[in-house]
Amino acid sequence: MTTQKTPPAPATASDTPPTRLGARGLTLAYDERAIVDGLDTDIVGGTVTCVIGPNGCGKSTLLRALGRLMRPRAGVVELDGRDIHQVPTREVAQVLGVLPQQPTAPEGLTVADLVARGRHPSQRWYRQWSGDDHQAVSAALEQTGLLEFADTPLQELSGGQRQRAWISMVLAQGTDLLLLDEPTTFLDLVHQVDVLDLVRDLHQQGGRTIVMVLHDLNLAARYADTIITMRDGRVVASGTPAEVLTPELLREAFDLDAVVTEDPVSGGPLIVPVGRARH
Repeated sequence: MTTQKTPPAPATASDTPPTRLGARGLTLAYDERAIVDGLDTDIVGGTVTCVIGPNGCGKSTLLRALGRLMRPRAGVVELDGRDIHQVPTREVAQVLGVLPQQPTAPEGLTVADLVARGRHPSQRWYRQWSGDDHQAVSAALEQTGLLEFADTPLQELSGGQRQRAWISMVLAQGTDLLLLDEPTTFLDLVHQVDVLDLVRDLHQQGGRTIVMVLHDLNLAARYADTIITMRDGRVVASGTPAEVLTPELLREAFDLDAVVTEDPVSGGPLIVPVGRARH
């Protein structure tokens, strides 16, 4: 007698990862100058998303709005389905961690002091520094390989170590949603890969949802699950690296002629620039 195998159940809506952050009709402006205009996008939970695009296209402005650092001129940013500007500030800080571009710290601040600042959203007037805070700071330093530098002044670290310290501060915040604005800026290639390997580990080990603004297209292709490509304040394309990083879309978004081949390490797309596209 043969037994018939039960076919797998069809995918349902509950199987689809939830949208953690979303923008609906988002318009962002400085004074009267619109930087982002009518933008829609979704950040799916448990993924690494890279936002790319030419200089001045609105990448960092979009990230500021997603992180509740900028109020929209029009439209809405949704955090777990709620208007982020209707959620109490402390509650947002317990869910969402933001590392801005080129952060600064007071002179003489040690690595441990910097990372401890990430614990402020967890504290109350009736409960100041606690054992949980100390454990969170130690765990963040250990995750980023900086435990031995806890008492070192921040300015004595290398560029890559300093960037790890800032990421440690965001980790100590204890959120599972991280926004990183150009975390590899001013780093040499070795330190860029070092920081991005750390980001990938944080995603894989903790299931964190991570959004990064990156300039290097090949690094974005290697580390992202999803790439959002912007131009002139709008989303030109959104999808997997293979879907987005095509010669046609590179020409449309960057005015770049390029050959796209297979990355021998990741198997994803590898971009070889040819020159400026002629229209």
